[in-house]
Amino acid sequence: MSKRTLIVALSVFAGIVVIAGVGLFAYDTTQKNHIAKGVEVGGIDVGGMTAAKARAKLQAAYLDPLQKPIVIRTEGTTFHFTAKQAKVAANIDAMVDEALRRSRQGDPWSRAVRDITGGTVDAQLTPEVTYSRAAVAKLVDRVKKRVNRPASNASASFDTSGIVTVPGHDGLQLQATRLQRKIDKAIVSPTADRVIKASAWKKQPEVTTADVAKQYATALVVDRAAFKLKLFKNLKLVKTYDVAVGQQGLETPAGLYHIQNKEVDPPWHVPLSSWTGSLAGQTIPGGAPNNPLKARWLGIFDGAGIHGVDPSEYGSIGQAASHGCVRMRIPDVIDLYPRVPVGAPIYIS
Repeated sequence: MSKRTLIVALSVFAGIVVIAGVGLFAYDTTQKNHIAKGVEVGGIDVGGMTAAKARAKLQAAYLDPLQKPIVIRTEGTTFHFTAKQAKVAANIDAMVDEALRRSRQGDPWSRAVRDITGGTVDAQLTPEVTYSRAAVAKLVDRVKKRVNRPASNASASFDTSGIVTVPGHDGLQLQATRLQRKIDKAIVSPTADRVIKASAWKKQPEVTTADVAKQYATALVVDRAAFKLKLFKNLKLVKTYDVAVGQQGLETPAGLYHIQNKEVDPPWHVPLSSWTGSLAGQTIPGGAPNNPLKARWLGIFDGAGIHGVDPSEYGSIGQAASHGCVRMRIPDVIDLYPRVPVGAPIYIS
């Protein structure tokens, strides 16, 4: 090739390069308001869009879902937390500007070649969404007040009918930190579930119904007006006996007591009282004919107790006839005796 031909060829090539460069520059200028392919904002593809179209898409696909209220359900109550209450704000213009800035990185020629050849910009942008953390904390406090309740202890009390039990109930404590995290996530994410179930921990009472049943595994109730002795096991009535109670002036003492002691064929320590006559102060052996304490003894309080009586005195059963003790028929007191341990509560009404 001659020197002249070479010069002409180089000149033509240079002209083509210049024309191509000018063309690429001109093309790049037309794309200054376009976002490069591959750019995502908050997981939403805005590549290849103009700024105006990207704003519209982000408004519909990102910001509008954030305006939907968050619904919290718990314990039969529903709370609605609106975007206005949360003071949610997201600057879409700033998102689009950042997408354009990323798209315009590099020189005009490399950008033009990238676009023409189908190249992409690998950019996943995270939108800046702001909200009021104080409003979220206030909402969690409202839910907490609705959910939280202390555990209530089981208890038992006595009345004429027997043992009245109040069952214990579990308490609840809102999992407040977990709820706050769910709300924080839902506020800034257009795809998050906006219906949230608030979870709570159960708190057992310190005293359960089982504890009370154990405490009152055996209990007695004496209904003086009805002349009945009731035996309870684990808070349930298992047997009722007919009894006699103290006569006027020598009443069986009312109140809550505990079985102090037990004896088979107990001796009688004769009280120093006008009704005991010449026997006052003596101790009559168990089983002696003149010992009124027949078969079994369950001590209650200050010399008063539960005991059997001679069959000749069975007619006193169902009356206020004793000197303060609770009288029973011998077969009944023998039946009762092994069922009742020392320390068992006895309520006399």
